Amino acid sequence: MNKNSANSPSVGFISLGCPKAQVDSEHIITQLKAQGYDISPSYETADLVVVNTCGFIEDAVDESLDAINEALTKHGKVIVTGCLGAKKDANGKTLVQQKHPNVLAVTGPHAINEVMQEVNKHLPRPHDPFMDLVPKQGIRLTPRHYSYLKISEGCNHRCSFCIIPSLRGDLVSRSVNDILIEAEHLLKAGTKEILVISQDTSAYGVDIKFRTGFWNGQPIKSSMYGLCKALGELAKSYGAWVRLHYVYPYPHVDEIIPLMSEGLILPYLDIPMQHAHPDVLKRMKRPANGEKNLERIQKWRSICPEIVIRSTFIAGFPGETQEEFDYLLNFLQEAQLDRVGCFAYSDIDGAKANELPNPIAKEIREARQVQFMQTATAISTEKLKTKIGKIIDVLVDDFDDESGYARSKADAPEIDGVVYLPPPQECEKSYKKGDIIQVEVEDSSEFDLWAKPI
Repeated sequence: MNKNSANSPSVGFISLGCPKAQVDSEHIITQLKAQGYDISPSYETADLVVVNTCGFIEDAVDESLDAINEALTKHGKVIVTGCLGAKKDANGKTLVQQKHPNVLAVTGPHAINEVMQEVNKHLPRPHDPFMDLVPKQGIRLTPRHYSYLKISEGCNHRCSFCIIPSLRGDLVSRSVNDILIEAEHLLKAGTKEILVISQDTSAYGVDIKFRTGFWNGQPIKSSMYGLCKALGELAKSYGAWVRLHYVYPYPHVDEIIPLMSEGLILPYLDIPMQHAHPDVLKRMKRPANGEKNLERIQKWRSICPEIVIRSTFIAGFPGETQEEFDYLLNFLQEAQLDRVGCFAYSDIDGAKANELPNPIAKEIREARQVQFMQTATAISTEKLKTKIGKIIDVLVDDFDDESGYARSKADAPEIDGVVYLPPPQECEKSYKKGDIIQVEVEDSSEFDLWAKPI
């Protein structure tokens, strides 16, 4: 008999990696529920375990392999999917199979059909699943009030430090209609913030030649601007936010900034710049250079002064000279980026950057990463001080007896800052999770704010 119930076989699910992988997990779980499977919260009550892995950087690979090992040890029946599943040797054997030959099956990323086939094979589906048990928005791993919305899969770039195209393939854009249907289901279900994700959000529609799609009988161009405008208008009708992630700074991104000024989408751009020096960017095979990025940011701020720029960088890329690193620090000072992360470079199996000459010693890479973050932290500290005394909108994520935890328009979940509030019982105007409320900022730190509802 099934461990969980007499009628429904149960699948345990472990989801690792980035928001894009999380969306894959949501789609798989949705399909599992649609076929009548239960989702188990523990190894003990599961009949089978699925592990969705990450295979991008070394630490993520180790975490994924450890999770697979734990699932095998504690349960035994394990199916592996995700980016790590796409890593193969010259003989076509996956890294997962090499390390853990006892897994039932291994698939790559965005392989919903393959995963379902393997689940059905090793844990036959119920005879008569009830489709109406699955909500239209699908099963989500995020809190009810915010949701990731993936608009495309894959990437056409071939950055020398990245293996995502080999794992997820070239760009494949979803139709405008499909995206907006999913967005509407999410909003009707209570989502107050839609986070748009992909490998390259600003390339949306390139592969389908920006063909015209239709939504509620209205033509919409399959382009970044067309999609953002339609999403923004839809979200506004529900009083919800739209936040853009993974945006390359192409010239046509300029068209999006007025939508931010109009309040259709949040004045926030997540742009993975990686470096600023043109020679380093050339070795990285990035599609932009630092000087143009600086000019573009200045232009964006002239159109929308409240815009927040988030970015990530790599310190110690092969061949990076002290002069090139100093150039990066100067860029950071001049650009005054609001939200910044930095990684010390590390080799990734299969990346072309591994073959570049003049690798940087580990201690130098790590020292540069620390120095970079010290500079970024000082900038963030001063920028947040200017928020004190201002009234801002925040989205409440959670609260307990001691504090409320919210985010401003400048803060994406889990990666940016937090706005701390008095607990709702201590406020003249109470609040609940998922509310968008106005607050007055009273204090700040390096990355966070303290405020009171008004």
